Amino acid sequence: MGEFKHILVAKFTEDTTPQEIESLIKGYANLVSLVPTMKSFHWGKDVSTENLHQGFTHVFESTFDSPEGIAEYVAHPHHVEFANIFLPKLEKVIVIDYKPTAVHP
Repeated sequence: MGEFKHILVAKFTEDTTPQEIESLIKGYANLVSLVPTMKSFHWGKDVSTENLHQGFTHVFESTFDSPEGIAEYVAHPHHVEFANIFLPKLEKVIVIDYKPTAVHP
């Protein structure tokens, strides 16, 4: 079926410390070893000079083999447990799932 991406764009609450953010990122990354359908994980912090981030500071990208794999991940007990810790630390969040499409000129 190809590759499917699960993107989460986040703005942490003001009272979330840098140490807490670091710990949450490690917990998120650890899901790769706990959830079989999650194939890879990448994250990054906004470095744009365009100032169009609307307060969002972090991007988290997970890769799956299918939309069903994403659904299994979302329902997986380890993900649910992590989400219950992670989501309360976010002021704003956007989640998008998509299948990357290459453009051939």
